[in-house]
Amino acid sequence: MSENSVEALLEEARLVAAMPPPEERLRLREAAGFSRAHFAATVGVGRQTIANWETGVSDPTPPARYPYLRILKGLAEIYPPPATTPNPVATLFTGTPTMPPQLPAPPAAALLGLETLRGPDGLAIEGDPGPCVRCGVETTYQSTDNRPLHSGALCQPITPTPPTRGPETTVPAVPAPAPAVPDPAVVSPVPARVPTRPQRRSKSAERAEADLMGLIRGAVEHEAERADGDEDAALKALIGRAIPDVMHLFNETRATARYEYTAYPALPDILHKPSKKDPDQIWEARPAYNNPAYSMRAPERDIKVTALDVNAAYLSALKVWLPIGKLEHTTGTDGVGPKRSGVHLITPAEWVHPHLPDPLGDRDTPGALWITDATLRLQLRLSGPKWALTGAPTVHESWTSGATENFLDALRKLLTSARSEAIAAGDRLTLEYVKAMYSKFVSTMGESVHNREMVRPDWMHNIHSQAYALHCGRAYKAHQAGLDVVALKHTDELHVTGDWRQVFTEGRGVAELKVKQGDGKTSGEYLVGKVGG
Repeated sequence: MSENSVEALLEEARLVAAMPPPEERLRLREAAGFSRAHFAATVGVGRQTIANWETGVSDPTPPARYPYLRILKGLAEIYPPPATTPNPVATLFTGTPTMPPQLPAPPAAALLGLETLRGPDGLAIEGDPGPCVRCGVETTYQSTDNRPLHSGALCQPITPTPPTRGPETTVPAVPAPAPAVPDPAVVSPVPARVPTRPQRRSKSAERAEADLMGLIRGAVEHEAERADGDEDAALKALIGRAIPDVMHLFNETRATARYEYTAYPALPDILHKPSKKDPDQIWEARPAYNNPAYSMRAPERDIKVTALDVNAAYLSALKVWLPIGKLEHTTGTDGVGPKRSGVHLITPAEWVHPHLPDPLGDRDTPGALWITDATLRLQLRLSGPKWALTGAPTVHESWTSGATENFLDALRKLLTSARSEAIAAGDRLTLEYVKAMYSKFVSTMGESVHNREMVRPDWMHNIHSQAYALHCGRAYKAHQAGLDVVALKHTDELHVTGDWRQVFTEGRGVAELKVKQGDGKTSGEYLVGKVGG
């Protein structure tokens, strides 16, 4: 072994001995304005690995550990900790604690006044991607001075950690006595329990959700303060920034995820719009059902109907099987499977139940059609022994890939928690902001000019269809419990006769229903009559 090799090994050992804690690793990178992707490319690891090192999920390991710690050492000398906190990395190499000089207010303070560049419609304007001047993470959104900047206060500005004041030291008049040798620690005969990996991941997920909840609260507080007490103005600003904000939250929830995804995959022609005004070929099976046996124009209107409202339908629909790879073409049933998703060309079986909504929605044209995997799964369930309401559809061809049901689950849980918290606190701003985020996230993930970060029409169609499939499921559940389904509309209206509270839970939670309020004739409770009765 050469002298240089020995010295390099010793230097790495010194660096490891003085390895800064995860929060300091994060502070140093953000202070320098580097993105995780930049760090990852420099030391030869993935972006997720850098995220794990900065959150304490894991510690740096060879061979990337040495260059990573060398970067941290250099950054620690350029960006020392604030106030009087000693520099732990520089101390190791100088032999004495390095105290940073008193500096003027950090430049990050000037960033707090930056505003997001917006168009006449209030929506954030996108430009060329680059590292955000606040947090260093790449973004396509711009500030008013044409620098990359995340919308509003959703990302955290580069601010130093508040100093921790240590105890004051004095020079003793006489030599201090040697410290007493402590008694040896008592070793338990029972070995300490080693945490399992799932526990570690769970704690990390909880910590990440708490951090992201803080971002949501911070965004609301930021816009409320900017609006100077004008709630309507604050709400307009929050809705205007909902798309970039929810994309930022989506990217953060994917930081510790197992699967990577392609934001701009190659898609078959059936998923492309032929023009801006014309839709693609996918039928989403949106319900628009009215039971022909009931009418408000009947001679005798003596049957009470309750109009029910579904809460956060699209938020619940984020729990859906989504394709995560390149869509592959297959014929017959080769593309159909419990862990595959995409779109399918089918010929449906005949629906012979006028008293129940058709799982294909209000489509009247017979013959083959392209549907989503979510709609196909509903049809297969209804053709099974539990329901036996229809025959199985004939699958002609498919565009599918391997799939997961949990791809958007972390985002769904985060927004559900924020929604529940807002309802409990009576916080209208946060409630409407969360609603705008999940609804715009779904509606713009296709081919929308308002969201250039993702082009996944296959996902959008499957999420829409999942919302409609869940809606049909409520109607079938009500019918099975003895209620008559009078109407099923859109994603959130279910009209039934009978005591619906024996079947559904009343409330504002995502799994609950409430009585629909409004000025229409079919809001709340109303009367209908039997046709021909």
